Amino acid sequence: MMNIVINGGTSGIGKEIALYLSRNKENNILVTGRNKAALEELKEGAGNRNILTHQIDLEEFDKYEKSFQKFVAAHFGHIDVLINNAGLLIMNDFMRSSTEEARKMMETNFFGPAALTRALHNLMQRGSHIVNISSMGGYQGSSKYRGLSYYSASKAALSSLSECLAEEFRESGIIVNCLALGSVGTGMLEKAFPGYKAPVNAAEMAEFISWFAINGSKFFNGKVLPVAMSNP
Repeated sequence: MMNIVINGGTSGIGKEIALYLSRNKENNILVTGRNKAALEELKEGAGNRNILTHQIDLEEFDKYEKSFQKFVAAHFGHIDVLINNAGLLIMNDFMRSSTEEARKMMETNFFGPAALTRALHNLMQRGSHIVNISSMGGYQGSSKYRGLSYYSASKAALSSLSECLAEEFRESGIIVNCLALGSVGTGMLEKAFPGYKAPVNAAEMAEFISWFAINGSKFFNGKVLPVAMSNP
């Protein structure tokens, strides 16, 4: 039996991860997101009735932290896997981007996942696996694209945090890795690159991420791994 928390699972890759992992009736899955209706739909769509949901907004996680901690502790004695998948992309040239837009992306893509990880740390044990979902846009040496400066920077921050936390959590035996995803057929990609056909769809990527979340801790720790077939 695995207790799994998926941060950002109401659409796209996160939703597909939740549905894929729910196929195993031994898994207990908690999914967070902003959209209450989407969370309810996801919960009802799980054939094994093993998905719990909790509404939070990572842009304002401080407001939710205490109630979220209590909710998770009440349902899970411990956490085996945490997948930080939530992401926000506002495409705009650097000189045209507002401070508010930049902060929204940093809160959702970096500060929020960091705060959520800190909030759940006490429920993790030796062998627990944290998987942070970053982007090739934030991967050092990768191709960069106009309009994605703040998004890429926020994902680069998450990648670096993953490496640092792996070292900080080494003594406690908590494993931390980061997957830097390339293009995947989602609504977010379509907004950023209209008309571009990604080589991988959300369900296919979710299957790989699910496998990695369960098995990757046996082979990797403190790694930022590119998962990409093409540019972008």
